Amino acid sequence: MIGYYAHHQGAGHLTRMQSIAAVLDEPVWGLSSAPCPPGWEGGWTTLARDDEPWPEHVGDRDVTAHGALHWVPQHHRGLARRAAQLTAWAADEQPRAIVVDVSVEVALLARLSGVPTVVVAMPGRREDPAHRLAYDTADALLAPWPRGAHDLHWPDRWVDKAWFVGGISRFDGRDVPTSASVSAVSSQSPVDPEQPTNTGEEPRTVLLLWGAGGRTTTAADVRAAQDATPGWTWVERSPAVDGTRDLWDELQRADVVVSHAGQNAVAEIAAARRPAVIVAQPRPHAEQESTARRIDDWRIAVGRTDWPEADTWPELLDLAAARGGHGWSRWSDGTGAHQVADHLARLTAVPVAP
Repeated sequence: MIGYYAHHQGAGHLTRMQSIAAVLDEPVWGLSSAPCPPGWEGGWTTLARDDEPWPEHVGDRDVTAHGALHWVPQHHRGLARRAAQLTAWAADEQPRAIVVDVSVEVALLARLSGVPTVVVAMPGRREDPAHRLAYDTADALLAPWPRGAHDLHWPDRWVDKAWFVGGISRFDGRDVPTSASVSAVSSQSPVDPEQPTNTGEEPRTVLLLWGAGGRTTTAADVRAAQDATPGWTWVERSPAVDGTRDLWDELQRADVVVSHAGQNAVAEIAAARRPAVIVAQPRPHAEQESTARRIDDWRIAVGRTDWPEADTWPELLDLAAARGGHGWSRWSDGTGAHQVADHLARLTAVPVAP
């Protein structure tokens, strides 16, 4: 059995867990402070929260253990219960390995319990003492991006044990219509992929995607972008906005997708091969900024580290449409979850000692 810890912040960690579990040939046991997702068929441990309630007497005293860890608040009962649950699970279930997505403290607890750890690596700069400890002690690093995207500053010891599998999406393996790999203006010839084009035809569609991890872009920012692009119809989808039941269909019908730079959202856009403007939202360690920069540098799509000024949106949307969606094949070939399964099978080939 393989364990999989999924952080409760946002929805991407749980979604990635489900994508990987669906292609593994052995059971997966989920661990998270989030509720068990609907339809989950494996074992499940709902972990105590270590961030609420917040007793007044705890305050902000040394939650990082003098900078060595990320989150270990003193005298927090939830943290103690959580640690006890994790170590008891390791002793009782004897997992062959655990994928940690993501928590330095969970990775260390599992490894201290003798469980091989696969730590999901994250974009951005991860050279602080806590990340170094988790990455150094991991048996493998799962990098859900192509090699060269976020690992250029990594030490060799991390690169050598990394699994660069590309983006992992719940939509991997679906057939992409031929039209999805070209931009809305690609039928006009000739087209310079770096020259914005505005055809003046019927309004085109922008699909605006937000995740569950929070954002600083305001409704006023979005309205200003809409007002500045009268040739485009904007459709907004987020956990707080009612949408259709079929995101895949909406992705395919959009002429351009505008999205935050979370790993899960980027992977889904990549799977759909859609033209896109990827706009980073603030996250620790410049996670989303790093993704947006790399996507723009590689000309896969248009990437920006901040929400653009309203008057720049007509040019940005035309540029995204001109770049098209074919470049996403560099980010993901649709086999990321299957590659993880193959790697895990090799990692756990050695029998567990009694």
